[in-house]
Amino acid sequence: MKINTKIRYGLRTMISIATSKETNGILQKDIAATQDISLKYLDSIISALKVKGLITNSKGRGGGYKLARPAKEISMWDIYTAFESIPLVECIQNVDLCPRSCDCKANKYWKEFSLDFQRILFKKTLEQIIMDPAPIDSSQL
Repeated sequence: MKINTKIRYGLRTMISIATSKETNGILQKDIAATQDISLKYLDSIISALKVKGLITNSKGRGGGYKLARPAKEISMWDIYTAFESIPLVECIQNVDLCPRSCDCKANKYWKEFSLDFQRILFKKTLEQIIMDPAPIDSSQL
């Protein structure tokens, strides 16, 4: 499974906003610079995060972006679903797509897989991601 760029950059954007020390929020140009994301691409990421209700604009001159609620109340599910829906295998969401869905042995597995994936996303909060002390050594995967 491959996580798309908008989800990855969306998480990085949320981390920048959550860790900003600016009282009026962090400016989009500063997020772009620190996260090495083009302003044009960041526009669509910011838009999706706003539509999902995860971030808000600070009022007034020089206002930037702030979290709409505390980082401990924002799960990876919230961030992921700002950019993508969850159905991993279409036939588990819409049984009409496959005439075999009612007696398909694989169908049960894909339903379990989808539920496990959702649990993983719900389990991890933005606050936990920020507080995690060190990156995982990829050679251990």
